[in-house]
Amino acid sequence: MSADCEGYYTKADVLVEGFTCPKADSDATALFCCGFSDLKYCCDDPNSFFPYEYGYMWWLSLGALVGLSVAAVVLLAFIVTLCVLCYLFITTKPRGLDNGLPLRAPGIDRSSVSLQEACR
Repeated sequence: MSADCEGYYTKADVLVEGFTCPKADSDATALFCCGFSDLKYCCDDPNSFFPYEYGYMWWLSLGALVGLSVAAVVLLAFIVTLCVLCYLFITTKPRGLDNGLPLRAPGIDRSSVSLQEACR
């Protein structure tokens, strides 16, 4: 079994003549034409030919890298915000427990003062 790689132009506009896989100087299991439209070679995987230029795949990788970087910054901002909010929640909590007793002014006995006298 063999595969024919058609001729192609490299990025430098140099014509590379077509060839048959496997090449005489390559691995005998490299039966398939692989690579890109501007860079072809023989390999053993039938699904490794991409009809794009080699440089286009680098742009896809660059786009994925930018996307992942933005996602990492958003995740980092979320984690920092969460840590700040947790810190503020913990440090601003009241320290004492509420015992349920009502507040009143010291020195006033409520039983001896009527409501009308207190309102004057």
